[in-house]
Amino acid sequence: MTIKAILFDYVGTLVQPRSYSMERSKTKLHRALCAAGLDTEIDEFMDAYAKAHEKYRVVRHEQLKEVTNAIWVSEALCNANCAVTADDSRLKAGLNVFFQDFVGTLELRPNAKQLLAKASENFKIALVSNFTYAPAIYMSLRKLGIDSYFNAVVISEAVGWRKPHETIFNQALRMLRVRADQAVFVGDSPREDIEGAKSVGLLTVFVSSGFNSLKDLEECGVKPDFVVQGLAELLDKLPELLTLA
Repeated sequence: MTIKAILFDYVGTLVQPRSYSMERSKTKLHRALCAAGLDTEIDEFMDAYAKAHEKYRVVRHEQLKEVTNAIWVSEALCNANCAVTADDSRLKAGLNVFFQDFVGTLELRPNAKQLLAKASENFKIALVSNFTYAPAIYMSLRKLGIDSYFNAVVISEAVGWRKPHETIFNQALRMLRVRADQAVFVGDSPREDIEGAKSVGLLTVFVSSGFNSLKDLEECGVKPDFVVQGLAELLDKLPELLTLA
């Protein structure tokens, strides 16, 4: 079967954050919320945020149901005696501030842009990302100058399910109008990317990253179809990989 499409994971695989501070972003979020009229004491808010975040982290990682940040931020505010609903427009404004630093610290991994440019010459390209706030991903794609390479961008917040759930992979395949046996998935997470993609019949390429090493892959016991050390190796092997099925 001829390969027609390549699906990529995002953070870890194509991009990596550099010197990102979650605590600093949370402080900026609190300041932005207070400025918007959602006023709370910072210590009370931080404690409520931590509890709400952990509550929904369990839902996200154990049930694979994606939960957007607005859900747990609004719950944290309510628990800090500031009643608000998740669809309040002031939350979106605060979350845009919250993610500014994260987007600003993202940088392309070596050879990422060259790989996307080469692959997009002959294949449909999709991005499939676990992320709780889709606007941050779109913002970063534009900032890094790679948005034009993708025929489809599929983010867990919009789908409602996280990798390794099959729904998010199938959504990408539908958008690209290809079957699973006509596509390859490239990712750095043994469970979310490789195990998830294999479960729907995709060929898989594991690329080691700062988040997941070859040792992590070995310990996980998941067997990808191909393993590469970095994107330069994948770029070199692209013609070979895409003739296999």
